[in-house]
Amino acid sequence: MSADNEALKNNISCASCGINSEDDDIKLKKCTACNLVRYCSITCQKNHRPQHKRACKKRAAELRDKILFQQPKSTHQGDCPICLLPLPHDLSKITLKSCCCKLICKGCVHANYLREEEEGIESTCPFCRRPVPKTATESKLNRTKRIEKNDPAAMREEGARCCAEKDYAGALELWTKASELGDADAHYQLSVMHCFDRTTVRDVKKELYHMEEAAIRGHQIARHNLGCHEGRNGRIERAMKHFIIAANLGDDLSMKKIKDGYVEGDVSKEDFAAVLRAHQASVDATKSSQREEAELAKQRGLSRIA
Repeated sequence: MSADNEALKNNISCASCGINSEDDDIKLKKCTACNLVRYCSITCQKNHRPQHKRACKKRAAELRDKILFQQPKSTHQGDCPICLLPLPHDLSKITLKSCCCKLICKGCVHANYLREEEEGIESTCPFCRRPVPKTATESKLNRTKRIEKNDPAAMREEGARCCAEKDYAGALELWTKASELGDADAHYQLSVMHCFDRTTVRDVKKELYHMEEAAIRGHQIARHNLGCHEGRNGRIERAMKHFIIAANLGDDLSMKKIKDGYVEGDVSKEDFAAVLRAHQASVDATKSSQREEAELAKQRGLSRIA
């Protein structure tokens, strides 16, 4: 029987008892791990598990890799909501406003500051225009309001503050909620918690799961760490795939790994050249005259941005 005919048979018949869904008007449920076979009942699925287990695991791993090694369109940070340019890879050039929990580039923050100085008006958020909080208590109250509205960015930020205060249980709870809402950085922070045993029990499986989820969503550091993990385990080809994806997003450490891989013969000349171009394009996309002006003002002490 051909592979196509076998796949068709598995889709219309129970893989365990062979009952045909077309003849018997029975709704079959597919194996959610591999999507290869279907069953008429949980009993049939359990009975068929010993025969199906190996093929299931192999196919599930293939499906996972297909998702894992896709090149994200952008980093997990995305674009500045004001100038609409990709946010800088340097986190010191980004700020998160507690009022709206938006990540804003400091070029836009500085431009807003200059406008306020010129017009002699009250300092406000450059995105939502709410007054800038004057105390840490006001900032925390803003984040609490955003958390109540299920804002993952607010949960992530408050989780970081809990972690800084060594309240790991509080950080774990907030980051878990944020990760369930799809926040890439929350997934990354959870992987770090499991790595450094800041939970009740260290769980390497969960550490890798959260690292992969962060990488899938465009987190360059998580992607780089996955490459290092694969390299330490001797899976050089997989490691280079991770480094290429991270370098394409503008990650400098991964670009260095690719250069080393090229010297060692693990990366082809064509791939190396393509990654060099993509990395430079990603870095250049984050630059603007407004951001350069903000950086100069910061160096000269002419701006209130940190």
